Amino acid sequence: MKVGILAVQGDFEAHGATLDRIGVEYVFVRTPNDMQGVDAVILPGGESTTQWKFLVEEGLDKTLLAHATRGGAIFGTCAGAILLAREVCNPTQPSLALADITVIRNGYGRQLASEVRHEATTLSPAPIEMVFIRAPIIERTGPAVEILATSGGKTSPHASRPNPNRDFPS
Repeated sequence: MKVGILAVQGDFEAHGATLDRIGVEYVFVRTPNDMQGVDAVILPGGESTTQWKFLVEEGLDKTLLAHATRGGAIFGTCAGAILLAREVCNPTQPSLALADITVIRNGYGRQLASEVRHEATTLSPAPIEMVFIRAPIIERTGPAVEILATSGGKTSPHASRPNPNRDFPS
């Protein structure tokens, strides 16, 4: 398996280091050509409007949509979750609209409201660390979205995934 990591901003190098540790081949993605041979993609955190502008200017939005249509996996954390959302609020912005979720940008507040929580999930019997840094809230999930964790009654931007059997929009 080869994973592409959007390398515009955010901690894309940390995603690469994690993939290194588990022995997964990866490439940093900055152009559509960088997506050649990629089986899965990670959209990291950062500033979603900046990342969206970059995706459109470079044509990566169309490349990512084509990747999803072929059945390629896409994982988004924080800004990446915003880029995947079908609907983005506070304020509205364009997105790839691949995940049937509604996201509220900066839903957990400003940078000063950042915090770390330890809460239960379906991923582990022990509570896991959840980091909230100007994080979005996933306000709504569609019926095909599997929720893996919640915090304070809200779904974490790192805690849901589309059902792999769901069709992607054309």
